[in-house]
This record gives sequence, C-alpha cells and structure tokens, in this order.
Amino acid sequence: MARSTTRPVVRLKSAAGTGATYVTRKNRLNDPDRLILRKYDPVAGAHVLFREER
Repeated sequence: MARSTTRPVVRLKSAAGTGATYVTRKNRLNDPDRLILRKYDPVAGAHVLFREER
C-alpha cells in the first residue's frame, strides 16, 4: 500500500504529562482537527486522553 498525504502518520502524546506516546494514522478528510483519543498510559497505569502533537 502506497503512503498518502491523505492519511499521514501522527504522534499521540499523553495529556497526563508522563511523556508516553502512541503512533497512528488518521484520515485528514474526515478529521481535519487534532485527534484526541482515550488510550492506556502505561506510566500512569490508567486510561487518559492522548492528543495529536505536530
């Protein structure tokens, strides 16, 4: 599958301030704003919000 500018790779950084990150892809046409997902933070030991960083 070819890489596309429509689905760029984005880094999600923990809002808890622990420095934990996830890497995922998003569709720019469906989600033009910054992505916010609730995922597990292994440093905090709980589910927290992860925000897209640029």
